[in-house]
Amino acid sequence: MLVMTRYFGLSLILMSLLLSLPTVARDEYAGARQAMLKSIEEHVKETSLYLDKEALNPNVMKVMGQVPRHEFVPASQKRFAYQNRPLPIGHGQTISQPYIVALMTDLLKVKADSKVLEVGTGSGYQAAILSGLVDSVYTIEIINPLAEQARERLRRLAYNNVHVRTGDGYYGWTEQMPFDVIIVTAAASHVPPPLIKQLKPGGRMVIPVGSRFMTQELLLISKQQDGKLITRQIIPVMFVPLTGEH
Repeated sequence: MLVMTRYFGLSLILMSLLLSLPTVARDEYAGARQAMLKSIEEHVKETSLYLDKEALNPNVMKVMGQVPRHEFVPASQKRFAYQNRPLPIGHGQTISQPYIVALMTDLLKVKADSKVLEVGTGSGYQAAILSGLVDSVYTIEIINPLAEQARERLRRLAYNNVHVRTGDGYYGWTEQMPFDVIIVTAAASHVPPPLIKQLKPGGRMVIPVGSRFMTQELLLISKQQDGKLITRQIIPVMFVPLTGEH
């Protein structure tokens, strides 16, 4: 009986260790994510004169620490997934620098019931970040293979409040307008009028504006209740260009 008891106890220990293995695997990048958050925090402090703040919204930082960025980059880039820099995702596109993703999300000042339009789905990472903060995200990608990959990825990772479509984001998503906030993740030569129209009074838009070969500025556009626009330049940035018929 003593031998059986010892055997049973050993079995329980082994079973416990085996059951813990998937958790260990899931947490493989936990340390890297924390290092990424620290890098973002340091970068915010370094650019505080531009931002008029030394820290981002804690809810934004919390979600940044939860979303698995390594799932949104090609296999060849996974070892760089949590470095604070953009990475190529194919088709001449990139996944944005984590600092920029966090900053743009913070500038939107989203609420739990916000309805968001994103122009430029890319890998789906920015949409995944927003997914944890808002009611619904509608995201448009002009490059069909990227849109299909992002749709499958977001579905697999259970970001169920994100809706992806292939199309020219310059014209927005008329069927779902108006939007509480709009975020554009590619540089436009000007602010697209259709997006202004689809933004609710009281809403906010974040968009990089400028040429591929010139300094781009990240703009924060606030739409007043009377439709008047207030534009604020935030920080110099570098994005891939917005493409399409326009």
